[in-house]
Amino acid sequence: MSTGFKHRRSTDSRASSRSTPVSASVAISSSTNGASSTGDSSCHLSRSHDSKRVTSTLQQHAESGKMAFAGLRKQINKANQYVSEKMGGAEGTKLDDEFTEMERKTDVTNELIEELQVKTREFLHPNPASRAKMSAVKGISKLSGQAKAATYPQPEGVLGDCMVNFGRKLGDEEPFAQAMIETGEAMKQIADIKYALDDNMKQNFLEPLHHLQSKDLKEVMHHRKKLQGRRLDYDCKKRKRDRGTNIPDEEIRIAEDKFAESLHLAQMSMHNLLENDVEQISQLATFTESLLEHHRQCADILSALQETLQEKKNEAASRARPEFRPKTLADLGIQSNATYQPDGTNGALSSGSAPSESTPQRSPLPTPDAGAANTWEPLFPAGQPPKSPAGSPLPSPMRSPARTPNPQNPCAQALFDFEPENPGELGFKEGDNITLTQQIDENWLEGTLDGRTGYFPTTYVQVLVPLPR
Repeated sequence: MSTGFKHRRSTDSRASSRSTPVSASVAISSSTNGASSTGDSSCHLSRSHDSKRVTSTLQQHAESGKMAFAGLRKQINKANQYVSEKMGGAEGTKLDDEFTEMERKTDVTNELIEELQVKTREFLHPNPASRAKMSAVKGISKLSGQAKAATYPQPEGVLGDCMVNFGRKLGDEEPFAQAMIETGEAMKQIADIKYALDDNMKQNFLEPLHHLQSKDLKEVMHHRKKLQGRRLDYDCKKRKRDRGTNIPDEEIRIAEDKFAESLHLAQMSMHNLLENDVEQISQLATFTESLLEHHRQCADILSALQETLQEKKNEAASRARPEFRPKTLADLGIQSNATYQPDGTNGALSSGSAPSESTPQRSPLPTPDAGAANTWEPLFPAGQPPKSPAGSPLPSPMRSPARTPNPQNPCAQALFDFEPENPGELGFKEGDNITLTQQIDENWLEGTLDGRTGYFPTTYVQVLVPLPR
C-alpha cells in the first residue's frame, strides 16, 4: 500500500512537473497580451492629450493674435485722433473746468514734491562738491556691489576738528589753547546734532515725500494717461462712424464704457491726492519741530560755551604775567660787533647827540644887513611854513604853461581819452585842460579846447574850477 502510494505520488509529481511549463507559457502569453493591450490604450490616451494641448495652444495664439491686432488697431486710432486734433482741427471730448483745475493742481503738486525733495537735500547738505562726491561714491558702490555709504562732512565738525587740533598743538596749559579746545568740542557737538537732524529729516520728511511721489502720484499719472488714451480711442471711433465708416455699435459702447471707467478712476485718484492736506501739513509740522529742536540744542551748547569762554577770559586777565625782556646776542653767548640797540637807534647815533628836530633850515645867501655878516637867516623857521598872498595851501600839479587856463575861469582836466561818437561831442586826450562853458545835465558838460566847442561826459574829467551856479 505504501509502495503503491509512493509510486502514484511520484507519478503525479512528474506529471505536474511536465504540465508546469505549459501553464507557465500560457500565463506568460496572457500577460504579454495584456501588456500589449495596456500599452496601446496608454499610447492612444497620450496622443489624444497631445492633440488637445496643441489645439489649446493654437487657440491661445489665435486669441493673443486677435488681442495684439486689436491693441495695434487701438494704438492707430489714438495716433489718428491725436494728429487730427493737433493738426486737422478735429474736436475731441471736452471735460469740465473742475476736472481741468484738478489736473492743474495735480501737476503743481507733482512738481512741488519733486522740487521740495531736491531743495531739502541741498538745505541739509549745502556743499555742492560734497554732494557730488557722495553721489559718485554711491554710484561706484552700486557698480562694485559693495554697500558703502558716504557721510556728508558737516562744516561745524570740520571747524571743530581744526580748533581742537591746533589747540592741542599750542599746549593745553595756555588759556587761549584751552578756549580753542572748548570751542572745537562745542562745534563737534553741534555737528553731531546736525547728523541727528539729517536722520530725522530723512525718516519723517523726505521718505513720506518719496512715498507720495512713487505711489500716489504715480498712480494718479497712470490713470490720467490711461484716460487720455481711452478718450482718443473713443473719439476716433465716434468720428469715423459720423463720417460713414461701418463701426459696430457694440464697439462704440465698449470704448465709451472704458472711457467712463478711466474718467472715474482719474477723478477719484486726483481727489484723494488733493484732499490729503492733513497728512501733508503734519509733515511740514514735523519738519518745523525737527528744526526747532535742532536750534534749541545748538543754543544750549552755545550758551554753555559762552559762559566757559567768559571764565577763561577772566582767568587769563587775572593771571600774573612775568616781565619779559628780550635776549640780546650777548645773552645768547654770541660775539658780535653789531651796534643795534633795543630802543631802535643804531650805535652811531647813540654814541653822539641826536640832531634836534627844531633846527631851522637856513638860506645859503647872506642877509643884506652889514652888521650881521656872519649870521644866517632861517629860510623856513621851525613850525612856520612859507606863506604867500597868492599861494595855495595844497601843492598844485605841474602843468604846461601854454595849456594851463586862467584859474579864474571854470575849467576841468581830462582823466581819460574821449573819442566823440556823435556830432557835437568834444574829443580830448588824457591830461588836456578844458574850459567849461555850461552844465548840460548831471552827466554832460559843455566846454572849449583849442578853439573847438562840444559836449563830453562828466565822468571823463575832473572839475578844477566849477561853473558858477
